[in-house]
Amino acid sequence: MAPNRVASRRQRGVALITAVLIVALATILATRIGFEGALEQRRSSTAMILDQAYLVGLGAEAWAASYLRKDLQDSKQDHLGERWATPIPPIPIDGGAIEGRVEDMQGRFNLNNLVTPEGVVNPEGVREFQNLLSALDLEPRWAGILADWLDADTQPNFPDGAEDNIYTSQSPPYRAANGPITTVSELLALPEFGQERFQRLRPFVSALPIGTKLNVCTAPGIVIDALSDGTREFGTDPEGLARQREERCFPTLDDLRAAFGEDTFQRVQDYVSESSSYFRVTAVVSIGSTQLSLYSLLHRESSGASRPVMRSLGSD
Repeated sequence: MAPNRVASRRQRGVALITAVLIVALATILATRIGFEGALEQRRSSTAMILDQAYLVGLGAEAWAASYLRKDLQDSKQDHLGERWATPIPPIPIDGGAIEGRVEDMQGRFNLNNLVTPEGVVNPEGVREFQNLLSALDLEPRWAGILADWLDADTQPNFPDGAEDNIYTSQSPPYRAANGPITTVSELLALPEFGQERFQRLRPFVSALPIGTKLNVCTAPGIVIDALSDGTREFGTDPEGLARQREERCFPTLDDLRAAFGEDTFQRVQDYVSESSSYFRVTAVVSIGSTQLSLYSLLHRESSGASRPVMRSLGSD
């Protein structure tokens, strides 16, 4: 075969391979550009839907605030028979639905009450928390450890205290808060407390300003019983307690006095109430395949106006 013909075939082969490579690269680039464009479009759409869902959640928060204002005008008590305590079933909105509920956060043991406003350990708060832990089959020693996490000094309390010498030995190291907590998830900062203990305790505790009282009208029976060292009056029959609360406050402070006795009631009366100022609004908004959960802690003032103290998305 003539050399010229061989060279010509080689050149055509190289050209063919080059053309195939160019087509392959163009296909890859087109696919990449199309994928990036679709992904960016999806991101923009999701961001727009999340913004829309957040605004709907804020609307639910405002609705709850107006309801709480009216409730204060109608009654000075806050109990589970009132309309604010009824969960809202899914309500259709443009492109999806919203559902939610309002919870009385003063119906839980306030962890910050383990110390006084001056940052000193509160023995009464520690005693009540120890009783609650024991009722939940958890070690009472965590009351002393948490009290040390909250108090203002850096000296470990005896016998269950823990200060910086314990926390700086963790990996990674950190220091004790030595001040009030803002969320109950800070319990997980206590070494070896763990998720299992946290999940068992979580429904019964809150993180509110120091000195916030427990609303006995809405508190679980096990939390009310923790006020007393020996009385198991309200936590043994949750269903019976729920029936008692269908239309009224139960137990009232007078009921508590009768159940606990005068001496115990005198000791705890400054820590209990029949009304509340702190409520958590949970709004779950679903639009298309996107879902957003908004948690708002509201403080209802004496005027009836409610203001958000803290908001969180996805997790309370």
